[in-house]
Amino acid sequence: MSRLLRGASLLGGGATDVLVDEGRIVALGTDARDARADVVDADGLVLLPGLVDLHTHLREPGREDAETVASGTRAAALGGFTAVHAMANTSPVADTAGVVEQVWRLGRDAGWVDVHPVGAVTVGLGGERLAELGAMASSAARVRVFSDDGKCVHDPVLMRRALEYVKAFDGVIAQHAQEPRLTENAQMHEGVVSAELGLAGWPAVAEEAIIARDVLLAEHVGSRLHVCHVSTAGSVEIIRWAKARGIAVTAEVTPHHLALSDELARGYDPVFKVNPPLRTAEDLEAVRAALADGTIDIVATDHAPHTREDKDCEWAAAAFGMTGLETALSVVQATMVDTGRLGWSDVARVLSSTPALIGRVADQGRPIAVGEPANLVLVDPTARTLVDPAAQATQATNSPFRGRELPGRVVATFLRGRPTVLDGRPCDETVEVHA
Repeated sequence: MSRLLRGASLLGGGATDVLVDEGRIVALGTDARDARADVVDADGLVLLPGLVDLHTHLREPGREDAETVASGTRAAALGGFTAVHAMANTSPVADTAGVVEQVWRLGRDAGWVDVHPVGAVTVGLGGERLAELGAMASSAARVRVFSDDGKCVHDPVLMRRALEYVKAFDGVIAQHAQEPRLTENAQMHEGVVSAELGLAGWPAVAEEAIIARDVLLAEHVGSRLHVCHVSTAGSVEIIRWAKARGIAVTAEVTPHHLALSDELARGYDPVFKVNPPLRTAEDLEAVRAALADGTIDIVATDHAPHTREDKDCEWAAAAFGMTGLETALSVVQATMVDTGRLGWSDVARVLSSTPALIGRVADQGRPIAVGEPANLVLVDPTARTLVDPAAQATQATNSPFRGRELPGRVVATFLRGRPTVLDGRPCDETVEVHA
């Protein structure tokens, strides 16, 4: 079925008609005419390429009580995403071709977004020997991003070998930068608030030391490094230095590290317990500035759903992590667009085209142009939404934005021209299972 998106604001610019047919954009502007087309009124809505998340935890296989590929990708579609990268810390760990292919096929069967599995760097995330990187890369899932996220590849020799290995197929190592000896039993950011609360601190240098080591390793072997969830001002400066030196490093920031500080831990509410931890107001300012000037390349959700049992308990016993797929775009609008630091074309860059490039996903994050795949999202920037975790599609309720009013609302999401979300609601009846 052809669809005409009438009067959409292309990347926040002037109103444009967009005609979609057979999964592609076939006409723009005055050429976008088809009497048979199903018309979608996009007046006042911003049209962006479908969002791409480089850092999503879908929990399946093994923790289906917290999330499944189906529920997580449904949440992703509602958040405007058309592709996500599923992290490897499942049970069993996604460290073989068989497991990554299972996750990939579950994504195809669900049909909400394209699911690109992230392969583990080390066997079982154990940090002792390399996983089957080549087999995962040549599998049906075509893995190009590898990460032990949740754990740091702390052995420098192993990290060097991983960086060398992935060069053979243009892969990237995505590092969870956390020196384990400096963060033993850590509960939150090490600083004034942790001292006052009596909680063990997670010092900024534990992140910065690993990033400094790894950018030098990446330079030494001539490989690609991606730094997950950058959270400190010092990390920003190291990455800025590395880029100026010509090192092939990219970096991400999460929505919660753009918006929330360690002051929120004062209530001992475990919903604000996350790894890396929420940092200071000065760190918030540093990562916002770095995203605006390009030092930090992308926003990635680090969507980390947990069961109520793992979160509704005392702080020390609670799991680290926050949900984020359904609120990410709104948080970016609140912290970066509405403050004048980014325009909507920049949003397309940090939430779509650049994450697709880093993950080597060829048919996502593409320009909105004739002949391109119709992976698209329509956003109402004037809407205001009260965050209610119980009403979200994700199975988990550990959203740090619960009860907050956020700007913007995803009105429609299209995956290769097929609507997965219309009028802000999931199109369950249109989800097609791939053969």
